[in-house]
Amino acid sequence: MSKTHSNPLGPRFRDADGSVEAQTRARPGVVDCFLFERLGAALAGARLRLQLWNGVILGSEDRESPLVRIRDSGALRRLVLYPELEFGELYSCGRVEVDGDLVMLLEEIYRHAARGWRSALQRLGRVFWSAPDMDRARQNIHHHYDIGNDFYQLWLDPDALQYTCAYYARPEMSLVQAQTAKMHHVCRKVWLQPGESVIEAGCGWGGLALFMARNYGVRVRAYNISHEQIVYARDWARREGLADRVEFIEDDYRNATGRCDAFVSVGMLEHVGPGNYRTLGKVIDRCLEPHGRGLIHSIGRDRDAPLNPWIRKRIFPGAYPPTLREMTEILEPNGLSTLDVENLRLHYAQTLRDWLGNFNSAETGVRRMFDEEFVRAWRLYLAGSVAGFTTGTLQLFQLVFARAGGNRIPRTREAVYSDEQTGPVWHG
Repeated sequence: MSKTHSNPLGPRFRDADGSVEAQTRARPGVVDCFLFERLGAALAGARLRLQLWNGVILGSEDRESPLVRIRDSGALRRLVLYPELEFGELYSCGRVEVDGDLVMLLEEIYRHAARGWRSALQRLGRVFWSAPDMDRARQNIHHHYDIGNDFYQLWLDPDALQYTCAYYARPEMSLVQAQTAKMHHVCRKVWLQPGESVIEAGCGWGGLALFMARNYGVRVRAYNISHEQIVYARDWARREGLADRVEFIEDDYRNATGRCDAFVSVGMLEHVGPGNYRTLGKVIDRCLEPHGRGLIHSIGRDRDAPLNPWIRKRIFPGAYPPTLREMTEILEPNGLSTLDVENLRLHYAQTLRDWLGNFNSAETGVRRMFDEEFVRAWRLYLAGSVAGFTTGTLQLFQLVFARAGGNRIPRTREAVYSDEQTGPVWHG
């Protein structure tokens, strides 16, 4: 891998005086010992161990449990002050290290400490839910998605470049098979028929749009504000001979035009912001035919809360996972009926495990592109996301809707779940 990239995470995190090495050799002071004990108390019952720079250990007596090494006094103080942000900062630059299973460690933290930390942070930080305008939305998407297609190709499924939850219809499915099953799952849920038109809001690298056209005989207009993804998708459409049936438009979902039989959004709502949900609903209402139906696929939560502050700062600026109640703000004001809700939380946990395994295998290539800090940050992001879904901190909602009174829909779910996601089965 000869291509290199600048680190999008920003400058390395260090104390102002740069005295990390000196602190590492220093004996813990009275304040350090007090803070260390408080940190241990906050994690009481968790199957993990904490270690200071002088070798002192608190926590589980199980020597096989993950060990968190805190390398200096400044790191300890920052960790106690704001753990949800500082753990990610300190782990990324190596001032906090983990021996053992990183996913297991984060699961233990989420189960035993996340609720207390989150409640304190919400009192300090929940002022406004975001409603990014078009300029801010472009900046947020550029930060995450325009860091290089070659980076994502190292660890996503190579056939469809799907960066959303896969669907493991059978436990033994590979990532590639499960992503294909996910695309069939989406198409079946909105009952696509040959000759119909689809608007896709937030199309990634174009894999789902091309899949719908190729396998279900529809025409697609797909909107995305990531320049690199749109360039890639257009080239892919030309190579597949589908450029006349799939139009990739570099524009915001708010500017979607024309009419459609189906409206699909997979993995975009997390970037929309609750303040813009009614606007999205008006766009759907404007575009959807009277018999139309649609699907929204989004990371979510069981109760309203901001995303982890470190992920918002370093990985996904502006991201927000909605509750189901919040998602209905898209539909109800616009006369749209919810037809079906499915939670694919454990499917996303498995998807992320597969991504994490691929990422770890590609670690050398990623390090060549960026640096060690980037590798550690993305490893933490993927591992933390696995833990978020296995512990229920995060959910994955698929919500199917249609216009109120729209009756051109199957009466059972047989059309969705029969034949193990092998292809289209419903013909009206």
